[in-house]
Amino acid sequence: MVALIIKVVLAYLLGSVSGSLLLGRLKKIDIRKQGSGNAGGTNAFRTQGLVFAIGVVIIDVGKGFFAAWWISALDFGGSPEVIDSALLVMACGFAAVLGHCYPLWHGFRGGKGAATAVGALIVIEPWLLLPLAITWLVTLLMTGYVGLSTVLAGFSLVPASWAMNNQMLMGFSAVLALFLLFTHRENIRKLRQGTEYRFERIYLFSRNH
Repeated sequence: MVALIIKVVLAYLLGSVSGSLLLGRLKKIDIRKQGSGNAGGTNAFRTQGLVFAIGVVIIDVGKGFFAAWWISALDFGGSPEVIDSALLVMACGFAAVLGHCYPLWHGFRGGKGAATAVGALIVIEPWLLLPLAITWLVTLLMTGYVGLSTVLAGFSLVPASWAMNNQMLMGFSAVLALFLLFTHRENIRKLRQGTEYRFERIYLFSRNH
């Protein structure tokens, strides 16, 4: 149990390293003061451009991956503890997502967790990336709303996990989906009010097409 707690804390601290805020310091900017005010990849793209956003996504996906893969596998020596390896990987992956959203190093004001969750899923169950990506892309093309696409993509993990007949994975997917819904609650509120930002350039029914 002690090893589990230590690994989860380390995963959270790794997740607290925000890609947008780290790269933003190099440019002497804080994207939380620009655009939507969110420290995630979407706002990074909207305010700083594609190259900056790619760097942000690489860092944010990478920390989710390393938290689930490397930190969960750390050996602290001593007497071995009986912990389900799958549970350990999921716990570390989710801790990194929490760190991304509520980063200790950045005043607990971070992003919304999607990219870091993708990094963790690469380790937890890479096959889940298929329904995730398809749902996200189709929703984005049909609506132009990134937040809605991310929320629906998160919920697509639940039936996909059920189809794999893996109860632990299904439970993790449900928790992750609900958490992404929570972190995107402002997007949903704006969507209901008709004020949500829409990517017209990728929206299939945009007037620009």
